[in-house]
Formats: sequence, C-alpha cells, structure tokens
Amino acid sequence: MIHSLFLVNASGDIFLEKHWKSVVSRSVCDYFFEAQERATEPENVPPVIPTPHHYLISVLRHRIYFVAVIQSEVPPLFVIEFLHRVVDTFQDYFGVCTEAAIKDNVVVVYELLEEMLDNGFPLATESNILKELIKPPTILRTMVNTITGSTNVGEQLPTGQLSVVPWRRTGVKYTNNEAYFDVVEEIDAIIDKSGSTITAEIQGVIDACVKLTGMPDLTLSFMNPRLLDDVSFHPCVRFKRWEAERILSFIPPDGNFRLLSYHVSSQNLVAIPVYVKHNITFREGSSQGRFDLTLGPKQTMGKAVESVLVSSQLPRGVLNANLNPSQGTYTFDPVTKLLTWDVGKINPQKLPSLKGTMSLQAGASKPDENPTINIQFKIQQMAISGLKVNRLDMYGEKYKPFKGIKYMTKAGKFQVRT
Repeated sequence: MIHSLFLVNASGDIFLEKHWKSVVSRSVCDYFFEAQERATEPENVPPVIPTPHHYLISVLRHRIYFVAVIQSEVPPLFVIEFLHRVVDTFQDYFGVCTEAAIKDNVVVVYELLEEMLDNGFPLATESNILKELIKPPTILRTMVNTITGSTNVGEQLPTGQLSVVPWRRTGVKYTNNEAYFDVVEEIDAIIDKSGSTITAEIQGVIDACVKLTGMPDLTLSFMNPRLLDDVSFHPCVRFKRWEAERILSFIPPDGNFRLLSYHVSSQNLVAIPVYVKHNITFREGSSQGRFDLTLGPKQTMGKAVESVLVSSQLPRGVLNANLNPSQGTYTFDPVTKLLTWDVGKINPQKLPSLKGTMSLQAGASKPDENPTINIQFKIQQMAISGLKVNRLDMYGEKYKPFKGIKYMTKAGKFQVRT
C-alpha cells in the first residue's frame, strides 16, 4: 500500500524519508513541488497528485507536508487518515510536531514508523499500544541510550495486542479513576456583504482522556443525537448499537484518544456566533479610503467570545493604514498588505471597533473588489450546534469514577465578504 513517506518543510526541503518496500527516488516529489508552486496558499496543494507511476497523497500539519507515495490504487481517505494518525502520534510522543522535534528524536521517529506500518500496511496506530512497544523519549533515557547503545524498543509484546480489545492494555490500575470528554466544534462559514449566510457547516470532535482501572464498559448518550451526520468513530465504538439506539457503547483505550468526529451540514442548524458591521470604501480618484469595522456577539447563549483575531488582505494599492482600535492592537504589513487586529475578548456592553483611513497610491485606480475579512475566535462551554451529552454510565467495574464534560466552539475558515 504505502511505499514511502517524505517529510517536506515550509522551505520545500525534504528533511526525512522512510521506505517500507523498495526505495523510491526523491525525484518523485518534483510533481509535488510543481503543485506547491501553482497553489496560492500552502493549504491549497491538492491532497492527491497522480504521476506516471505513483500517486502522491499529502497532508499539511504544523507547516510540514507529510507526503505518502502509493504505487497501486487505494482509497485516498484511508492514507490521509493514517498520515494524520502519524502526526498525532508524534505530537503525543514529543509534545510538539515540528521539524526540530522530529530531527532531535529521529531514532524514535523511525522506530515508530516501523511499528505503525508493516510492509506498507497500518499495524499498530493506537498511542497506548505504541508506548508499550516504544517508550517515549526522556532526557534520562536518551542519555542512557547514548552511553549504552540501547534503544527505546520494549522487550515484550504489548498485552493489548494479544487480547480481543487490541486498543487497551490489560492490568490497568489507577488510584484516581477519571473520565474526561471534550466536545470541540469548529465552524466554517462565509457571510455575504449584507450579513446573510452563504454557507455554514460545523466540524466537531469528541476527545477523551480516560484513566480507569480494569476493563470498564462505558455508554455515552446525547440529548439530541440526530444532529450528527457523517460520523466517524474510534474502532472501540460498537457501531450496531449506535445505529439502533444512537448510544455510544465502548471499552475505552487507556489515556487520550479521539472517540468520534462528526459533521453538521444542515445550514439551518448552524448558528453564527458573531456579526460584523463594516464600511470599507475606496473613492475613484482619491488617495484615501475609509475603513470602519465593528464586531459583536450573536447567538452565543450568554457565553463570552474570546481570543478574537481579525485579519484582512487589503488591495495592493494600499500604502498604509492609519486606524484607531477601541480595543486591542492592530498591525499592518506594507509589503504583504495584511491587516491584523488582535481584539481579545468581546464585551457586549462596549463593542470593539476599528476605524480610520487607508492611504492609496497617487493616481492608482479604484480597487476592483473589496477585501474579505477572516475571523478567528473561541467560545468556552458552548457547542454551537446545540449538541449536549445526556449521561455517561460505566459497567463491568464496581468503583465510581469522576466524570467531566467540557464544550468549546472555535472558528475554522470564517470569512465575511465586504
């Protein structure tokens, strides 16, 4: 299936490669570099690139392209999901998934890739199973390995690999038994000039951190499970029960894992949590333009909108921007023409605004189109789709665990046209 994996940094250099079958020449990445040059933005590189003898399937995470080389036809989403799992594993092991972290832990990286893929096919991709196979790097362990020439590879086969529940090791014991679930929703939306919604959808995930003794069997039910379309589950979830009763029933892996991801695409179910009042004008023959922007919360059920960041790519003819923010700070890059306004938290009693003038090149014609406004934000303790967990029950063990649910909404690609 997967023949080779190349890691490409933001500068376009291949800094790591791994081959499972025959060695594939680096020159195959030339097709990827050509596609990268044609793309206007880094994330716009096509995820699947056909070449005369191979397919290149890639994902972009943390400013690194993970490029898999395939020789026969396979479902692209299968490979993309595996590549995301590789990135998540690196992040779990090293804290961050950056070029520096990968280079510093290159031996562990190769050991992980060797275990995660066997002859090109996914084998062990569960974090807790991998941690039994290959111990996470620590300063002390790295020093001992350097002196003695030993490796991080464990001497025994993980107990989970031998059981009917391969994602959970046996004999797990904790003094504090806890199960935490984070419902995180990302809203993608395009709002037109008049404030009407052109398109809006929600991508959601439920991430879990479960530290329970023994072999617990959990059930998680929702107040309104019919909201969820296009649901993707962790292998531990019993799919038949979900289809019949809309209840999640599972024996959880030990530690952190993604229980499910879902999609809400019905536009009437997607509430838009912020509104923008804007007046951006350029007059023909004038060397100045007007910039007026006000933000406010909408349909947030009383929750605060935080970490608000507004950015806008101004037209090429703009030389400078002289603006006055009522809150936060703004920067304007005269080279890239990118205006960024760090708003912070929106106070509904005193709405943040950014007003002022833009200097244009003398004699330049009026820009063809007004700039678009991109907004990032976070809302704690709210799922914008209205999804709510009803209850979490545990069977198979006698103790009472501590349970916690947290909700968060954040902006994905949230764009306002002016």
